[in-house]
Amino acid sequence: MPWRLLRYAMNPAHPDGRMFSRPEKLRNRYDVVIIGGGGHGLAAAYYLAREHGIRNVCVLEKGYIGGGNTGRNTTIIRSNYITPEGVRFYDESVRLWQDLSEDFDLNLFYATRGHYTLAHSDSAMRTMRLRAEINKHYGIASEVVDREILRRELPMMDLSGGGHAPVLGALYHAPGAIARHDAVAWGYARGADRRGVEIHQQTEVLGLAVRSGKIHAVQTSRGTIETDSVLCAVAGATPRILAMLGLTSPVCVHPLQAMVSEPVKPWLDPIVVSGSLHVYVSQSARGELVLGASLDPYELHSTRSTLDFAEGLSAHILDLFPFLSQIRIVRQWAGMADMTPDFSPIMGKTPIGGFYLDAGWGTWGFKATPVAGKTMAHTIATGREHPLAAGFSLERFRNFALTGEKGAAAVGH
Repeated sequence: MPWRLLRYAMNPAHPDGRMFSRPEKLRNRYDVVIIGGGGHGLAAAYYLAREHGIRNVCVLEKGYIGGGNTGRNTTIIRSNYITPEGVRFYDESVRLWQDLSEDFDLNLFYATRGHYTLAHSDSAMRTMRLRAEINKHYGIASEVVDREILRRELPMMDLSGGGHAPVLGALYHAPGAIARHDAVAWGYARGADRRGVEIHQQTEVLGLAVRSGKIHAVQTSRGTIETDSVLCAVAGATPRILAMLGLTSPVCVHPLQAMVSEPVKPWLDPIVVSGSLHVYVSQSARGELVLGASLDPYELHSTRSTLDFAEGLSAHILDLFPFLSQIRIVRQWAGMADMTPDFSPIMGKTPIGGFYLDAGWGTWGFKATPVAGKTMAHTIATGREHPLAAGFSLERFRNFALTGEKGAAAVGH
């Protein structure tokens, strides 16, 4: 490290304060308690304070900030979904993403790269055309491209797909982007903290108390808190929290694994996804290849990683990019994906008064972080569902009014 930089860092005249404070004690009462210190919970706290003036808010995190799915994803941001509800919702999120670094005064390494979803069959090409038309109808930049365009834009890719999965074309989504996931958690935490929100790490929720059909208190490992409003934003731990209230949901939890390579010189600017091969890959600002695949097929509440995943994903990546055979994998991990039957989230009110749910994000929760926080804050502050989240209510499963997004989320990304 250069001496001048080290001298600056060690100089007490230039202190670098904590990203957010760590209050010692819980208060007896808060206006809103948010369970889960991931991106969604922190974003909701941030927008409650910034846009609705509700500052007596407490965020409870069992572990540490960003230690859950917020720090265990592959950071892809897009809005090329297939339902009107999904397209409008994620498009608003992309719009919010573009201003977050300025809002936080923190570099999130947000980079617009473009997003290719590869098609390996005639039926896949038909799906891409359908998605492109739906996207265009709502003003989203998506278009179907053929092999010649792919050969020009991605000359490093083997269009034969290893000889068994030829690439016929792709859906190109120009706004596709990536960002630094931990910086997003830190930015929302700092923004909420500066507006009076308390963030309590290493604080586990042990129970929820209900009185006359309404939420009354939250029992934690550090004491009991009284409150009239609770937001549950805990991803893979959702079934456990709901069980405390005797509530059920159609959420099933599956592991979702990913891995990164050693850093290499920049060669891949866009994001490349193949639903047929179940792979997706992008290159980080540090040169690492960020690689992911589909969900593990078994339901398991665990973040363990497996050799089978690494071997299978590596084989499929080499079908598209055979020259990567000598690249070394340096790290792999897993998150817990809370899947719903229609591949859309669950947002809003529940049968328990004052208890709100933000769950069922499966493999696409990171990209929704800003809009999920903003719409949930609106719902909590006003008592009314936000129009953008109207198609994601828990009641849709009772009314058979599903919002089917599987056609745009068939691979974990």
